[in-house]
Formats: sequence, structure tokens, C-alpha cells
Amino acid sequence: MRYIGAHVSSSGGVENAPLNAAKIGANAFALFVKNQRQWSAKPLEDKSIKAFKQNCIDAGILPKHILPHDSYLINLGHFDDTKREQSFNAFMDEIERVEQLGLELLNFHPGSHLKEISENECLSLIAECMNEAIRRSKNVKLVIENTAGQGSNLGYKFEHLAFLIERINDKSRVGVCLDTCHTFAAGYDLRTPEAYKKTMDEFDNIVGYDFLSAMHLNDSKFDLACKKDRHESLGKGFLGMSAFDNIINDERIEDIPLILETIDESIWKDEIEILRNLQKDRNV
Repeated sequence: MRYIGAHVSSSGGVENAPLNAAKIGANAFALFVKNQRQWSAKPLEDKSIKAFKQNCIDAGILPKHILPHDSYLINLGHFDDTKREQSFNAFMDEIERVEQLGLELLNFHPGSHLKEISENECLSLIAECMNEAIRRSKNVKLVIENTAGQGSNLGYKFEHLAFLIERINDKSRVGVCLDTCHTFAAGYDLRTPEAYKKTMDEFDNIVGYDFLSAMHLNDSKFDLACKKDRHESLGKGFLGMSAFDNIINDERIEDIPLILETIDESIWKDEIEILRNLQKDRNV
């Protein structure tokens, strides 16, 4: 079984996200639990929380197949103590909202050094924030998303992910989300069976499949190692459909949310069906 969906809108309330997922035939989905471009938001209302949980049940989507994404403003590796604290507080607010909704994962971009400190210094600050967030919360797994390598963003090397995981005290509370566009843009090829095996064997050796908790399935507008985070619809970019065929038929990828963030939401339903039809036994 593959759990495939998209990053759906929660406009009008988080309770609408599972309804939007159901409309496109998804059995997984991602969402923002607050406005991703604002530091603060009003608390979740009890009626919204209750409706969200019921709508997930009605859609037949389990909490472990739902991938909340945190705010784009958060930078846990910020060199400035005050700004890093602001990010950490916002991160904790996201975690609390995820807990309120009965969910298990929180997807986040690791952080950026802003050309003010070294990569290792920045990664160490991120790990400190993660450990403190885990200490202050209960069950949510912090899912690090790899990046394309734009600007001063960290997480574009598998070694960055491993650096963070190595420093997390409770390994059961940390995971990784591989974004196919980001992976490709960072220089890891996925297009042929041979290239895919090489890349994923490298991921397994450096990070470990055990930490793979989700994937974002996006084609890329630019070619291998471009360091540009520009998503494209499936099969219409430089990755091509073969990359997604490799992923869907990877027996090591099971029971995790596979989430579209492709650019045309009007065809998400079709893209989900395309992905389902890629698996050789069609049992998706």
C-alpha cells in the first residue's frame, strides 16, 4: 500500500484540509496548521479540532499519514539569539497545534546560516533547538526536510541530515522527509534505476532508511545539481516519470505519506492516480 496525497489547503479552518484531501482521492495529505507566513495566529478552536479529527476519520486517513508543515519564517539555526528564540517559540507553537490535532509528524526546513556562521555552527544550533523542543513536547516526530541548496539553506547534503540526527537525544522523535525536487537540485540523481539505487543506498548508508518518515513528490523545473527550488508537475520537468516509478516501486518505502507539492493543484487528482498506477502490482 502506498499513501499518496498533496499539500492541500486549510483555508477556512484546519478541518477543511481532510475534506480537500478526500476530494482528490488522497489517502494521505499535508497542511499548514496556521498561516505559514505569519509569526503568530489565534489558537485553534475546540470545534475546529473536533471537526478535523472527525473529517480525517470520515476520509479514512490516519494521523501517521498526515504531514503538517511549519512556517516558512522559522530558522532554528539563526545566528542571532533573539531571532532564534523567536523562531523556537513559533516552532513550539506549531508542535502544540500538531499535538492538539492528534497528529504525529511535523515537517520543517532545518535552517540557514545566512553567511554569518559556519555550517557546523548553524547545524549545532538547530540540533539544540530540536532537542529542547522534544524535551518540552510529548509525541510529535520532528521530520527534517532536505533542501535544494539555495542560498545559505542547510540540509541539502545527506551529511547535514545525519549531523542533526546524530545529535538528537531521542532518536524515536526525529525523521527525514526527502523532497524529490530538492534532492535532484542538490545533485542526487533519481532518474534511472541505477542512479536511484546509488542515491538511495547513499542515503541509507549516511542517514538510514529507518529515518525516512515522508516524501514530497515533485518534478524539477531545472536540471541536476541546479541548486534551485523550483517545482514542476510530474513528468513535465527534468526528473521525468521514471524517478517516480523508482520511488513507488521501492519496497523499502512503505507506510509513509507521499505528498505532492506540484505546481498545478487542478491536476492533483490525476497525478495521484498516475502514481498509483505506477506500482507494478497496482496494490496502492
